[in-house]
Amino acid sequence: MITPPAEFLSRMRAVLGAEFHAFEECYSRPAERAIRVNTLKISAQQFARCSPFPLEGQVPWCDSGFYISEEKPGLQVEHAAGLYYVQEPSAMCAAPLLDGISGKNVLDLCSAPGGKGTQLAAQMGGEGLLFLNEINFSRAKILSQNVERMGIRNAVVTVASPEALAKRYAACFDAVLVDAPCSGEGMFRKEEAALREWSPANVEMCARRQQTILQCADRLLKAGGRLVYSTCTFSEDEDERAISSFLSEHSNYALMRQEKLYPHKVRGEGHFAALMCKTDGDEDGLVPAPAQKLKDREKLYRNFEKQYLSVRFENLYLAGDTLYSLPDGAPLPAMQTLRAGVRLGEFVNGRFEPSHSLAMCLKKGEAAFFEVDREGAKAYLSGLTMPCDGNGWMVCAYNGFPLGWVKAAGGTAKNHYPKGLRIVM
Repeated sequence: MITPPAEFLSRMRAVLGAEFHAFEECYSRPAERAIRVNTLKISAQQFARCSPFPLEGQVPWCDSGFYISEEKPGLQVEHAAGLYYVQEPSAMCAAPLLDGISGKNVLDLCSAPGGKGTQLAAQMGGEGLLFLNEINFSRAKILSQNVERMGIRNAVVTVASPEALAKRYAACFDAVLVDAPCSGEGMFRKEEAALREWSPANVEMCARRQQTILQCADRLLKAGGRLVYSTCTFSEDEDERAISSFLSEHSNYALMRQEKLYPHKVRGEGHFAALMCKTDGDEDGLVPAPAQKLKDREKLYRNFEKQYLSVRFENLYLAGDTLYSLPDGAPLPAMQTLRAGVRLGEFVNGRFEPSHSLAMCLKKGEAAFFEVDREGAKAYLSGLTMPCDGNGWMVCAYNGFPLGWVKAAGGTAKNHYPKGLRIVM
């Protein structure tokens, strides 16, 4: 049983009136659990047939979202393979407001840990350019790992303030999602920190910060572009009044849709989302990175590609000893960048070694797949070697979905699953 702050409950009683008792009763029940299928790798229907745990109905506002009761969905082979993202069900309501974004320049301005950003990536279907930004470096690293696990090829992960991003990429995006840092009132059942840190002063501080972030989002959005603003709070200062305040200062925006989810009305936590269209303003374009002359290093990579891959990666970009394949139309990194397209691998002592990122974005037929059963997959994810008849670099895969690289020789597959990701299931 969770007991929210008395001042919070008093405010909600005034807002909800006769519905308040149903709302308050929610705090005696556990939060809902859900996963969202990664449709870049598998359809929702296919996943429903092979899910490692029961699916308990579809999330109404997300075609690929399903309720679950599984307590540890992150400790499954399918999760390591990037087939789904563990996400609070109400949080899935914001990204679908930006429909028709395939082939567009899209920005998730406050992206970590990556739930909404990877949802946008699935909606884009690999077409277009997706910027995922996070101001906090440690959180951005988690975001980058999720992008890698989900096999997203067309994303750029940056670590920058909204102000810095707006200065560099003004009027460059067709769609911007702002999942604003908030007081977290809607997450009291899930996050103890939100309950512990709540105060009226914190709500006021969040509301001021959100207006600053929205001003930056406006500068980043092209004329005719769409802006989604979302929070996981009930505070009207951070939700409805935040939107009305922004619209009062920006007559070139039109409110298209606004939603607020309450836990006594839906199977999920508290969430707010608003969709706005920018009717007038500036429009600019991202300047694609010029081709680099990589000389011998490109030859080394192309030899690896010829020997082990049946797909060709273009837009090669070298950062130190690390080789990337930039998404089409991606600019040169202009600020701290953790990921730009596909991290192909590193040059080490005159040879090319493929990265985990490359393995995770490959599909069956694009490389030699070394198939393992569930027990073999668990052994691989824990870092063990295993017998293998192949030779050279191969992708260890479960049911046709990549888990990472092995290097086979002499009847043994040497495990190249990153040590920092290894788990014992």
